[in-house]
Order: sequence, then structure tokens, then C-alpha cells
Amino acid sequence: MKRRFTSVNGHDAEPAYAAELTVALEAVVDQMQIPGAVVLIRSESKGDWAATCGTRRLGTDDPVTIDDHFRVGSNTKTMTGTVVLQLVEEDDDFGLDDPVSKYRPEVPNGDDITLAMLLEMRSGLYNYSADEGFNARLDDEPGHAWHPSELLAIAFAHPPSFDPAADFEYSNTNTVLLGLIIEQRTGLTLKEAFQQRIFDRLQLHHTLFPAADDVSIPSPHPRGYMFGTNVSTLVDAALPASEQAAAADGTLLPNDHTDSNPSWTWAAGGAISTADDLARYVEALVDGGLLGPRLQEIRLASIRPAGSDPGSAGYGYGIAQFGPMIGHDGQLPGFNSFMARDPDARNTVIVLTSLFAGANGLQPANEMARAIIAALYH
Repeated sequence: MKRRFTSVNGHDAEPAYAAELTVALEAVVDQMQIPGAVVLIRSESKGDWAATCGTRRLGTDDPVTIDDHFRVGSNTKTMTGTVVLQLVEEDDDFGLDDPVSKYRPEVPNGDDITLAMLLEMRSGLYNYSADEGFNARLDDEPGHAWHPSELLAIAFAHPPSFDPAADFEYSNTNTVLLGLIIEQRTGLTLKEAFQQRIFDRLQLHHTLFPAADDVSIPSPHPRGYMFGTNVSTLVDAALPASEQAAAADGTLLPNDHTDSNPSWTWAAGGAISTADDLARYVEALVDGGLLGPRLQEIRLASIRPAGSDPGSAGYGYGIAQFGPMIGHDGQLPGFNSFMARDPDARNTVIVLTSLFAGANGLQPANEMARAIIAALYH
């Protein structure tokens, strides 16, 4: 079934780019078999636009709305990074150059890994979510409530991937450690720290960080879907060619992962939000409002190419850069999301989807974000 975008601009006129962009976005939706999606764009020069597409549950006519809640995955890393930097700002005895061993003595190479290296994914610590046995357990026990200590035990059972600061490797282990350090320094749970320091401050009334044993998503929300399993998509999210063809003709449907427990992502990916809340959040994240001017400048200046190619996406202190835009993306079984802000052009882009990855292995929110960025900057 063809899925079409419906504008929710209300009485406001649609911007000039909307018609052509709608065609591009619908092509991505059709190609990747995305069950549901929300797009929100704020642009001072090009005009605002918001639209929704698809259904909350496959096989039903229950349209996704602009107010739907989605799991936002690794966008949560920006929240963890923000609270760490707030603590740096507030406490002269807590610094980015502190070795992680000062707070977590069990960490391999902990004397040589700084908090800054954890934030910028340059610690070399093994990413527990790359462990095949761990992924098999996610498939076999989708309801298991994970404790951070379980996640770190998996990570530390593997040798480090490289010496501290020698390379870049995206690793959830880094952010889980930072979450534990936040709890240690504040005496709060991470849920409480996020609520007090970010959600309440920005009046994000539809953003939350659930407890480990809470798999619910506030209403309204779509179901979340994923092709394949955690193990089968671990090395390559793309399905075999025959299964991609079956997905394209609708004879192979994705699995429903809505009720899979996301506690294994914790500080690295556990948050839930809406398009409007994420827009407000990413604007404060990039323009300022959560950190003082000095730390905000340091954070933005920390972004550097993640790979050896100078043109590759950049990564800094819990924050990423995509061309002219700064923010993050997030992916976990059932959902894929993208949030970014250009502080100079004053463009904001939010994409939320109820699909982990297309049958071709690509991330649906990121693919739609590419189309949106092209429309805003061509």
C-alpha cells in the first residue's frame, strides 16, 4: 500500500519546498516500507512545515499524528553529555580531563581514559552492543530489564579496541559509564537528573526517560517495527536479496518490537519524545540554553571528523554534525530518529519513524533527513 504524507501546517501556507520534498520523502517511504513517520521542519528563511505519514499499526487505518511519542534511541546520548557538561560547569573538582578511573576504578585503561574521551567516543572501550551473545539474548529475552552493570560486564570481557585517544569508535559503553558517573556525582537517578536538568528546564512535557522495567510508551504512539533479528542484522542490517524482494512486494513484513525492553540502551538510548519536544530540545542543545556560553562553545568546538575522511560526519562531546547541521540520530529495534539544528541558517529538522531499518539496511529517518537537508540547502 502506498503511504502518503499529509501536511499538518494547519491554516499556514505550505512553503515552496514542500511539494517537491513530499515526492522525495514518499519515495523513501515506499522504497523502505516505513510503517509510519513524522517530519517537522522549522526554517526562518524557507518556512516551517510539518507532515505525517502512515499508520500506527501495520494492517490498520490508524494514522500517525504529529503528537505521537517515539523512542528516540541515541539522541539520548546528547542528554547524557549535556548533564556531564553541566556538572563540569558547576564543580571545579569535576573536569573533562579527569581519568575515568577516578570514578569507576574497574574500567580497563581507566587511568588513561578521560571523561572527554568517553564523550567523544575515543576511549577504545569495546561496545557491548556489538557482542553476538548479547544480541542473541536480546532476541531470546526481549523483556529482560538490563542493569548497567550487566552491560559493562559484557564490554569489559572484551579487550579494548584500541589505545585511548588513538581512534574513534562509536560505543554505547562510553555513555553507560557517563550515566553511572552522573548518578554517582549527583545522588540522583539518571531519570531524575534528566527530568530536573533538561526536561523541566525546557518544559518538555512529552519527553521522558523510563525506568528499566517500564516498556510502555505514552499514548498516542505507533508500534515499532524491525526486519530480521538483532543477531541477523548485527554485522549488516540489510536483508538477503530474496528477503528484500519479499519486503518490497509486501509478502515479508517487519517484526513488532514495541514491547521489547530498551533498558539495554539506558543512558545511551532510552528516552522517549515527540517531534515538537525534540525540536525545542535540539534548538537549546545547539543554540544554547542548557550550558553556559563557555561550555557551549567548548562543546561545539569539540566536533571533529569521526573517520579518516575530513568530509565524514563529525562527532564531539555527545553531539554529532551532519553537513551544516548539528544534533544526533537514534536507532533501536522498532524506531529510528533524527534531530538537527543549523544555528546560522536557523533551520531545525526532526524525523521520527517506526522502523529500525529498511530491508536494504539503510536508516529510514536518516534517509529522509538527507532529502530534507537537500531541499533546504539547494
